[in-house]
Amino acid sequence: MLLSQILLNIPFDFNYFPLLIIILSAWLIPILLSIFRLEKLPSVIVEIIVGFIIGHYLHDQFSQESIVALDVLALSGFIFLMFLGGLEIDVDQLFASIPKKKITAARFIKNPLLVGLSFFVASTILSYFGTLALSTIIEIKNHWYFSLIMVTTSVGIILPVLKSRGEILSRFGQMLIVAAAIADIFSIILFSFTAFIIKNGFKSELLLIFGLFLTFFLFTRIGLKLTQKSQFKSITYNLEHAATQIQVRGTLLIILIFVVLSQFIGEETILLGAFLSGILLSTFLHKGRSIHLVKLDGIGYGFFIPIFFLMVGFHFDTSALKEFDTSIFLFLGLLLITLFLVKVLPSVLWSRLFGIKKAISGGFLMSSRLSLIIAASKIGLDLEIISPAINSSFILMAVITCLFSPLLFNLLNPLDTLSGDKIVIVGGSSSGVLLARRLKIHSKTSVIIENNKNRYLEMLSKGLKTHLGSAFSAKTYQEIKLHPNNYVVVMTGNEQSDIRVCELLRREFLHEKIITKANNKEFENKLKHLNVEFIDTRRIIAATIENLITRPATYHTLIESFDDFNVEEIRIKNKYLNGIAIKEIPFHKDGSLILIRRGYNIFIPHGNTCLNVDDLVTVLGTNSAVENFRNTFLS
Repeated sequence: MLLSQILLNIPFDFNYFPLLIIILSAWLIPILLSIFRLEKLPSVIVEIIVGFIIGHYLHDQFSQESIVALDVLALSGFIFLMFLGGLEIDVDQLFASIPKKKITAARFIKNPLLVGLSFFVASTILSYFGTLALSTIIEIKNHWYFSLIMVTTSVGIILPVLKSRGEILSRFGQMLIVAAAIADIFSIILFSFTAFIIKNGFKSELLLIFGLFLTFFLFTRIGLKLTQKSQFKSITYNLEHAATQIQVRGTLLIILIFVVLSQFIGEETILLGAFLSGILLSTFLHKGRSIHLVKLDGIGYGFFIPIFFLMVGFHFDTSALKEFDTSIFLFLGLLLITLFLVKVLPSVLWSRLFGIKKAISGGFLMSSRLSLIIAASKIGLDLEIISPAINSSFILMAVITCLFSPLLFNLLNPLDTLSGDKIVIVGGSSSGVLLARRLKIHSKTSVIIENNKNRYLEMLSKGLKTHLGSAFSAKTYQEIKLHPNNYVVVMTGNEQSDIRVCELLRREFLHEKIITKANNKEFENKLKHLNVEFIDTRRIIAATIENLITRPATYHTLIESFDDFNVEEIRIKNKYLNGIAIKEIPFHKDGSLILIRRGYNIFIPHGNTCLNVDDLVTVLGTNSAVENFRNTFLS
């Protein structure tokens, strides 16, 4: 009876039709982009455009009550977007870039943190002077706030572009990522303080913003201690299932704590609160972070965030641009040029390391702007220091820069997939394609050699780097610029073809790094005669079944989390580590040393184990952890 009374008190007359239209659009957009092979086009741009069409043609079908409800969901999407932006910040990487030795010109230019800070300062100065120039064309009420909007960048665009090119772990990629992270952090902090001062003036309440940072510090200390408590770990592990999802609930609780505190200080600081909650979780969600991120991405990008971008388009007011009269095209053109220049000119800081052309390409990629520029402009609109026309202009600029920045980056910095470090996969079989995909997840470049044109085109359409040519021709390997250090994996699907390829590589190129598979003793003997490394498929199948029977939990964990963790062998070249105990070296929290090979001896390392130059160390960890191991052992 009580249950029926409760249910009867819930209103069932809310019109869900507008939400249906929005969710249907969010569902269809990525499907259509995939069908028309436009996956490289940011879906959020299409969402803004579709939202504008919905607002233009179906606005009258949406009741005011429905629009208010959708705006609440859109605000939640914005908060989640800022949270996930903070979660993208690799705090360990930023701390690892803090100079530990005397700063010289050579060390300065190689340090991602110092160069990133310099990039942000230079970009801010250029933005301010650019704003002064633009103010001669239109009225700009607050030059400083306007210039801050132009300083923003989009980590959400930069990361996918670098990842698709396999450059996310390269020195150039790390320089761009750190610079983008610094731009995000300082832009949001400056936005929050500036907006508060504009709205309230210089009052003692300004100190309340520091209360957010104090809360962040306290939660960090508490969180790090809690995650180390065995009892807390046991409780969260037992409750982290479909019905409870305690980690997801805890994450939402943390977000709302920071958002509510921000609202108490002032609505203009919500952006900072949501961002800090993301950085907070980034500091102590380590090895379990990837699985947790999948769930958070599902909530954010699966529901709230698409609604945010669709509603941005829904409310986009083209009529506001009429405020500029005849100066509209002049202003929009100069604004676009300025948005590019404030990022491209400081990019010369990278020219000494990477050359002027590659450095400028990085500046163009840093020019991409998305959620932050839209959010900052909307806050400025609410504070009445940004006019509706300027707000519409910034939304338009977000669309244009997100479309053209990656294109200009790739045009100026074409990816030569045939040169440098790569894995050559001979044969576009299903096994070869699976290997290429797994290598791509670990940011390793691979090139598939395929002689069937239809298969070649199919693999290209899936985003796999493929070369059309015969595996039995020496010319093919010359065309792909085969290097002695490149591994060649031979998987044509036919034993006789595999042996022919191995013979060609050994005879014509004296290539040593060849891997293939053997199914019988006769084939094994031929491969041994050629000195080709092979895997015995019979033993692997037997060992796999053995693992499934004797240690199923371990086997499934390793197989199902191959995209979260990586195993790598690294030869120690850093002479400063010679004779240093492992416990004295500050390694990445998401990685571990598994084995050490010293000459003919192999042993398991412990805290008191001392490292020697030329030790071959086997490490396990996330991509960032493995990269940290490389930097530590090789530099």
